[in-house]
Amino acid sequence: MFERPEPAVSARVWEVGALCRAIADALQLRFNPVAVRGEVTGWSRASSGHCYFSIKDASGQLRCAMFRRAADLLDFAPCDGQLVELRGRLGVYEARGDLQFIVESMQRAGQGALFERFLRLKARLDAEGLFDSARKRALPLQPRGIGLVTSPGAAALHDVITALRRRVPHIPVLLVPAQVQGAAAPPSIIEALEKLYLLARARAVPGAHPDQTPAIDVIALVRGGGSIEDLWAFNDEQLARTIVQSPVPLISGIGHETDFTIADFCADLRAPTPTAAAELLAQPRDMWLGALDRLAGRIRDAVQRQLDARQQRLDQAAARLGRPSGRVAHQQMQLAQLAQRMRHSAQLNLQHRAQARQALQVQLPAAWQRHLARQADRLERAALRLELLDPRLVLQRGYALLTSAGGQAVTQVRQARPGDALRATLADGTIDLTVARPGV
Repeated sequence: MFERPEPAVSARVWEVGALCRAIADALQLRFNPVAVRGEVTGWSRASSGHCYFSIKDASGQLRCAMFRRAADLLDFAPCDGQLVELRGRLGVYEARGDLQFIVESMQRAGQGALFERFLRLKARLDAEGLFDSARKRALPLQPRGIGLVTSPGAAALHDVITALRRRVPHIPVLLVPAQVQGAAAPPSIIEALEKLYLLARARAVPGAHPDQTPAIDVIALVRGGGSIEDLWAFNDEQLARTIVQSPVPLISGIGHETDFTIADFCADLRAPTPTAAAELLAQPRDMWLGALDRLAGRIRDAVQRQLDARQQRLDQAAARLGRPSGRVAHQQMQLAQLAQRMRHSAQLNLQHRAQARQALQVQLPAAWQRHLARQADRLERAALRLELLDPRLVLQRGYALLTSAGGQAVTQVRQARPGDALRATLADGTIDLTVARPGV
């Protein structure tokens, strides 16, 4: 008997775009994010700012795309044949079905490991307080002398000296040469700095260093630009600790504006370039001379104002003192003025009194008549009131006034006893009476 064969399983039929997306999803889950090292080839930058190239090594090649946002962050100009390290994500360009690497960051090969070391050392020294802004000092406005540490053959030395001669040719500069690149550079720089430290400390004590060596009030540590490998000597830990021990302010001018080293963070001030460091070391002489001229002008003006004020006070004092005869004449004139004012015042007083007397002479008769009229009126009203009080008016209405023999008024029954003689006064005369018996 023959066995029946199993029916074949039919394969899924993909849409091309869907298959590309599925592959892209698988790459995303399996690889991304990813870092790769290789050699740049076919580098080009489109007008949009996007960069397109490939990265290869002896056994493979990978298409790459770097969009403008990431390309603008590059601190160097990539070129064909350059060994670089890329970080980004793998994807599929669906329009062509090509595998491509979307680059998010690029750095020259070897920089990554150094940069990691740089960050670790920076974090450790920062935790120890070597970068603390509270310990950093301001640069002196007008240093007596400048200490300079750099390579004698470096272009940075020429830039710094040129800038200092242009701005402050009167300030002496003491160069202590040192290697600024390579494995021997850190100890060489440390030795140069320590020489300047000794000199700065010695000149800080008056009379301790009588020779003609200039007093060092500030130190500049400078070097021109280069790769991270070229500037690595300035990321040395021992050098960092030596920098923070400087007895005077120290400025660093290392590399270009985008370059940062551990020495920059330890220095009292970081300059973006060696030339900028020289410009920060001292203000231009012309500016100070101009300031002195303005100050001298202000002093002259102030002195002149004081002289004018003193002269004016002297003139006023002289005017007040004058000669004795002038003083007497002035007093005589004041006395004459006072006498005239007194005479005038007396005349006015007499005139006022005469006018008042005349007014009284005119007003007195009329006032006396008014007074007599008022008194006559008062007398008439008093007479009327007195007449109304006359007891005879009461007697005319039928009343009588009883009096005792002694002339005392009898107003109550108990005042009269039988046989008493009384007198009754009527309106037209009097009647003598004898009390028969008192009533009840």
